[in-house]
Amino acid sequence: MNVADAVGRALAAAGVRQVFGVVGSGNFHLTNAMVAGGARFVAARHEGGAATMADAYSRMSGTVAALTVHQGCGLTNAMTGIAEAAKSRTPMVVVAAEVLEPRSNFYVDQEALARAVGAVPARITSAETAVEEARAAVATAVEERRTVLLNVPLPVQALETSTAVDERLPKRAAVVPDDHAALVELLRRAERPVFVAGRGSRGQRQVLEALAERCGALLATSAVAHGLFHGNPWSLGISGGFASPRTAELIRAADLIVGWGCALNMWTMRHGQLIGPGATVVQVDDDASALGAHREIDLGITGDVGLTATLAIDAFGEQHTGYRTAELGSVRWRDVEYDDTSTAERIDPRTLSIALDDLLPAERVLAVDSGNFMGYPSAYLDVPDENGMCFTQAFQSIGLGLSTAIGAALAQPDRLPVAALGDGGALMSAAELDTVRRLGLPMLVVVYNDDAYGAEVHHFAPGGHALDTVTFPPTDVAAIARGYGFEAATVRTVGDLAAVKDWLNGPRSAPMLVDAKVADQPSWWLEEAFRGH
Repeated sequence: MNVADAVGRALAAAGVRQVFGVVGSGNFHLTNAMVAGGARFVAARHEGGAATMADAYSRMSGTVAALTVHQGCGLTNAMTGIAEAAKSRTPMVVVAAEVLEPRSNFYVDQEALARAVGAVPARITSAETAVEEARAAVATAVEERRTVLLNVPLPVQALETSTAVDERLPKRAAVVPDDHAALVELLRRAERPVFVAGRGSRGQRQVLEALAERCGALLATSAVAHGLFHGNPWSLGISGGFASPRTAELIRAADLIVGWGCALNMWTMRHGQLIGPGATVVQVDDDASALGAHREIDLGITGDVGLTATLAIDAFGEQHTGYRTAELGSVRWRDVEYDDTSTAERIDPRTLSIALDDLLPAERVLAVDSGNFMGYPSAYLDVPDENGMCFTQAFQSIGLGLSTAIGAALAQPDRLPVAALGDGGALMSAAELDTVRRLGLPMLVVVYNDDAYGAEVHHFAPGGHALDTVTFPPTDVAAIARGYGFEAATVRTVGDLAAVKDWLNGPRSAPMLVDAKVADQPSWWLEEAFRGH
């Protein structure tokens, strides 16, 4: 077989079972080889969408997915999605054809592109080493939790190789904590401990809840781990910019905050405002470089979240009441009173989100795009567990939400996929509506449509700046969706959501898009977001 065939089959044998991409001449044989090796290929309409689909699939399935792209322009089209995956430490392999001749129209320094966005560059260098180099790319992705760009030069693809492909699945070894005794002592002394669980805590609900029960800790998550403690009576929901007033109050009063697989960054801790005076801060992460990367901490433990929590339980001793001395009160945003700004023409995004939450089945997987609107679906739509929301926001790019929903839907096929988008992101990614319809996904797409880039409107309007560059004439997004084969409805009032109820109760043989004409107002988290610029 030739190298292209061997590399594709080797990737599949190493555990790549889902591939997204746009196929051109340079990656045609590579892609077909992955399919022949047992992987499923999903064609996107744009490489940027394909990259985010692969990212979301990897996050929500717990496996390593691949993106396949043409040399040069195919890769540059995908770079925003690759940057998001790299910043999020998503285990993913980007398989890119490559030209080596600088005079070629397709030439770019692909290795430099990878490094520029934080991905790990790799290359197939010869026929003799091709299979092992392909397998090593997957191993790096899995064992180091990195996004890897595997360049496969066109001249090398055509070479013949006799190297056999064998199935060896890489696995990330659990890191044994370097020391947990200091953590146990802090937990014993704490009167108001709070656990904040992040991406590294996914799958560790049971052991974290057991330790929290033992020491009397309240439970919160970062946005990317939203749903991890769903249903627990001591859960505070999301910590940070999306936190409800009551959640923020309780976290700010903590005397001990433990971040479990959580960066405790400016978003999750509101630039430190959620850390009360004198509070002790602990971070547990299996990556030593993550400890203290975003703020000063009093104790850092390098270790696997599950192993560290298990050892702490074994050493803790007698159960403490801790912070569990009284009822929490409501920590849900939907229970916070507000002045409904809905009119006959525009619906308040809070009213819309609450009504949707009441309509949608509990078993859902939610994807949220970036923008002024994003706090509403993130805070008002419940999810059943940590696999109920996919949050591709490390790069803060609008336009990723729809592709995120596609990848998440394929990884969680038994749930209703819900994509929450702003009008800017929806129009930016509209080509992937075709992918939703072509795949037959029973997806609900909700567009929070204010006919503007709302974040910029509300950031610059107070300064008296002209807003012509960030506001647009009304667009009938519902009509666009119908053109792609969707069912669609324009929603201006709660009553208009009857169309969504009918769709949910029907066969869902076509996806549905809701063009929700929302009231123009700044979201509560926006000022916090712009402080991070």
